This record gives sequence, C-alpha cells and structure tokens, in this order.
Amino acid sequence: MRRTTNLRRLAAALLLVGLTACGGQAVSPERPADLAVGAVSDPESIALANLYAAALRYFGSPAHAEVVADPLAELDSGRIDVVPGFTGRLLQTFAPDAASGKGFGDEQVYKALLGSLPEGITAGDYTTAAEDKPAVAVSPATAADWKAGTGRDLTALVKHCAQVRPGATSGFPAPGVVGSCKLPAAHEFADSAALFAALRAGSINAAWTSTADPAIPDDLVVLVDRKPMLVRAENAVPLYRRNELTSQQVLALNQIAGALDTAALAQIRRKVADGADPRVVADEWLADNPLGR
Repeated sequence: MRRTTNLRRLAAALLLVGLTACGGQAVSPERPADLAVGAVSDPESIALANLYAAALRYFGSPAHAEVVADPLAELDSGRIDVVPGFTGRLLQTFAPDAASGKGFGDEQVYKALLGSLPEGITAGDYTTAAEDKPAVAVSPATAADWKAGTGRDLTALVKHCAQVRPGATSGFPAPGVVGSCKLPAAHEFADSAALFAALRAGSINAAWTSTADPAIPDDLVVLVDRKPMLVRAENAVPLYRRNELTSQQVLALNQIAGALDTAALAQIRRKVADGADPRVVADEWLADNPLGR
C-alpha cells in the first residue's frame, strides 16, 4: 500500500513539473505555440503585421502582432517569429551596397534580398500586386507641361530633370537619382498636408510620396514607374526563422502574396492610422478576401 502511494506521489510530481516547465502554463502537444509577428510603431508596419498574424490564425495557428523597438533584432534572438517588411528597405538594411546597384524590378530586388539574409533567416513569397515604393506626385499643370500623357509615366520627370524642384516629408527616404536624373535634395515639410499644399502653391513641383500612401489627394497626378523600373521595388514580404515554422504556417504567410494589392494596403493603412483596431481591420479584410481560393 505504501509503495502504491509513493508511486502516485511521484507521478503527481512529474505531472506538476511538466505543467510548470513553460512559464507556469500547460502546453498541449496538439496546440501550436502562439506566434508573435513583429512590427514597429507606425500604422503601416502595424497593419502589415496584423495581416500576417490574421493569415496564420486563418490556417489554424494562434498568432498576434507585437510592437517592438527592433523587430529584426527580436527575430534574430528568437523572441519574434515573423517580421513583415518591404523588399527594398530590407535589402537596404542587410546589403546597402547591393541596394544601390542596378536592377530595381520586384523580382530582382527580391532575389537580391534572399541572397543578403543572415544565416538562419529566410523570406516567404513577396506580394506581386502590393507595393509601397517611393512615387512622385505632380500637379495636373506640371503633368501637362512635362507631357506626361495619359500614361503619366515617370520618364517625364527624367526628361525634365533640370526643372525638378522636389519636396518630401521629414525623414522620407527620397531617392536622389531617378534613372539618369540626379535630383537636388528634397525640401522637407513637417507633414503630408504641408507637402501637398506646397505642391499646389508651386513652391515645389514634385512631391515625394509612396504608392500606398492613403494621404495622396485625388486632384494630383502620381507618375507611374514602368518597366524597366527607375525606382527600387518595395513589395511586402515576411521574414521568419528557417526551419522553425511548420509547412502549414509558411503556407499561411505565403497566401498573403497572392491576395493583397496596393489599393487594399492603402485602405488598411488608412483605417489603422485613423485609430481602428488593427486586428479587427485585418480580420475584416480576410473575411472579404478568403485565402487559399
């Protein structure tokens, strides 16, 4: 009888150890870990992280977006599982020399990014239809003067390089070169409202914005960057730790690549910037755009 009691006590002790081994929470082998998708504290990064977290949940993996000071460092340490970003900016981070080279198309930039990633980190599929790359907005009068035509082609700026007086919001990574055109430093403005007001007033004639910027006024003309690209591609892409996600989780991340486009990204970004709950916004978008179909 005493031997049976001792065995029961030992079994109970081992069970208690198993339950407390992971921070005091029981972990069922059938339940996948809650994945953390990292973001910095700006609306676009938060929106993107919530989209990828929503995709993971959609395919059955508990996941949440988490704002941290340095998502890439947290990914490297293993505290964050996934970090979405944009191909060109990530390439600039990992390989600045490669980022300044030739080949600005989306596939070229993506391949260069894959070759620049640190050991142990890899990338999922990039969004072929969703980008947020630097873009030039001009007034309709300037577009007519530069003969941008119905195509509103960015090459119109290159042809009128000597006339360009660019502006950008403070901190915006305005390209210094577009094709063969070396641009003067952009005049800085405090916010988008001041930037576009200056464009309308004529104190500048080219405003640097981005393709998914929800603040671009409808009365302005955004010059389109066509192939061969003159401005480096910036397509959304998820980074994650190699061999640590299941094939189903990788599939979930890759599903965003074929479903998200620039217009949707801009709309989601606008809602988050206006104060909407980013998780709710992402889940609503997913409900309207089922993945895997």
